[in-house]
Amino acid sequence: MAVSFKSAVTPLIVAAALSFGAAGTASADALTENFDGGLPSGWTVVNNSAPQGAINWFTGDTSVFDAYEGAANSYLGSNFNAVANSGTISNWLILPTSTYRNGDTLSFYTRTDTASFFPDNLEVRFSTSGGVDVGNTADSVGTFNTLLLTINPTQAIGGYPESWTQYNVSLSGLTGATNGAFALRYLVTDAGVSGNNGNYIGIDSLNITATAVTAVPELETYLMMAAGLGLVGWMRKRKSRSA
Repeated sequence: MAVSFKSAVTPLIVAAALSFGAAGTASADALTENFDGGLPSGWTVVNNSAPQGAINWFTGDTSVFDAYEGAANSYLGSNFNAVANSGTISNWLILPTSTYRNGDTLSFYTRTDTASFFPDNLEVRFSTSGGVDVGNTADSVGTFNTLLLTINPTQAIGGYPESWTQYNVSLSGLTGATNGAFALRYLVTDAGVSGNNGNYIGIDSLNITATAVTAVPELETYLMMAAGLGLVGWMRKRKSRSA
């Protein structure tokens, strides 16, 4: 009987140990996007430029520059025609909603044309509720009120990279697993064909890297461990009495 009883106890202890040691659970959905097929499925573009122009985000124009990698036109671009005549460009590129945790990282490459005399600017924003709510004016940001990065915020000539340059942002300050979304916002004031700012930018080789998190044991795991340890103690006590 002793042998039979021990064989029943052992698997219980092993199961508890496996549950307690589980690790490496991913947070956000890892993503690699090289824009080989233009605008990816599930992404959203919103042009809130004022006055709104005829251009949103489009497949890269190889007459301006080639992609960072892959086919020559495999990147996304936007330009001064996002606004009509002159005004403020506010052209959004919104990624799909996913579950994020602190440490998750967004990286991408961007550039403008060589020897550009019409400054550009790009923001990276995050919404802690996800979705595509960016408001409906050139100044609004909707739920994307967390500013993570601004490239050339003063709109200085030469302030935006003129060769492909990588940028990285990491999430922090989240209270736990959060359904959220990243967005890139092409934002330029006094832009357009009659404005003094705004030329052409490209986005390529975008990645989301999920940080690994250790799974927290559930209540059932602790109960299993306690039961297993209790049974082991009972067996030792029984053996002692038999001796």
